[in-house]
Amino acid sequence: MSYPLLKSTIKSNWVIGIIILAVMFMYLAIILSMYDPEGNEALNALLATLPQELVKAMGYDTIETNLIGFVSSYYYGFIVILFPMIYSIIVANRLIAKHVDSGSMAYLLSTPNTRFTIVTTQAIYLLMSIAVIFTFITILGITIAQWLFAGELHVRAFIQMNVSAMLLFFAISGICFFFSCLFNDTKNSLAFGAGIPVAFFIINLLANVSPTLDWLQYLTIFTLFQPSTIIGDTFPIMPNIILIVIACACYAGGILLFRSRDLPL
Repeated sequence: MSYPLLKSTIKSNWVIGIIILAVMFMYLAIILSMYDPEGNEALNALLATLPQELVKAMGYDTIETNLIGFVSSYYYGFIVILFPMIYSIIVANRLIAKHVDSGSMAYLLSTPNTRFTIVTTQAIYLLMSIAVIFTFITILGITIAQWLFAGELHVRAFIQMNVSAMLLFFAISGICFFFSCLFNDTKNSLAFGAGIPVAFFIINLLANVSPTLDWLQYLTIFTLFQPSTIIGDTFPIMPNIILIVIACACYAGGILLFRSRDLPL
């Protein structure tokens, strides 16, 4: 790993990370503040005014009375999927494909760093930044919940949900990173690196809309993220193992491709 390159990459991408983290934190704070230990009739009445297909697509149709279930339904069913996906798509493309497309990769390769050092440093940054985002969300979520509703939050389940979400986006970012390493231009990198995760996202929304579309859940990686299982005191070991395997395969594949392929420099 190249520490100067890592430092430069952090300087180039930290603003995006801060924006995504700030938006996620804002939504988490709002959702936690909307929880009512006596019941959520007001929120349920609001949701009843919305199209039910939209409510189901966003995963807001499950009524939970405890805090961890409430957060699981209204935060981890949609917000935690959408914004880290946007982050993964943007940053993965910027780390490799954009450098090749703009010609700045020639400058990076003119340094003593090898291709392997460059690509592994970029991969480490992407994984590390996702881990940092979910670490902050975990800490901030526990802090706010304890402040507003002391003792109400099932802390272990909350931590487990964030670990599972982090592993999900290790896999999603791996897909984005693989295509960033595969293509020489941002157009194709984004066509596949963004197209596949977005397709998974849309399929996941459709699978939630109607029981007749349940079969679509087998066509999306987001099915491997199971917050409802976690709040039932069961940590989904096998789905998390599959996510780790996908992440390792995609990152390793991207690194190997970048090392061996011809670059238009």
